[in-house]
Amino acid sequence: MNIEHYTYRLTWSPEDGEHVGLCAELPALSWLAPTQEAALNGIRLLVADTVADLQTNGEPVPEPLADKRYSGEFRVRIPPELHRALALQAAEQGISLNRLASAKLAGVLIG
Repeated sequence: MNIEHYTYRLTWSPEDGEHVGLCAELPALSWLAPTQEAALNGIRLLVADTVADLQTNGEPVPEPLADKRYSGEFRVRIPPELHRALALQAAEQGISLNRLASAKLAGVLIG
């Protein structure tokens, strides 16, 4: 397991007055530090220790998100009324429901 492939993020905590290091694959972990560099170093060390403990105890270790393969397909459950409204909107635009939903999701992520 290469923890260098994990997704690390730094943010500021106004409550703590410090930078916070986070790891998307292990969301229960965080590291507070006065600088971004120290927060990143701290979370990386904590992740390394945690992964070592998981391996020692025979527990599953999360796969890095960057190493996962994605099919480009997932299912979303929505109310029938919303399904109908989206289908109507797609028909009015002359595009597939899939294309409309993809565009709306991309707009949410980009916008």
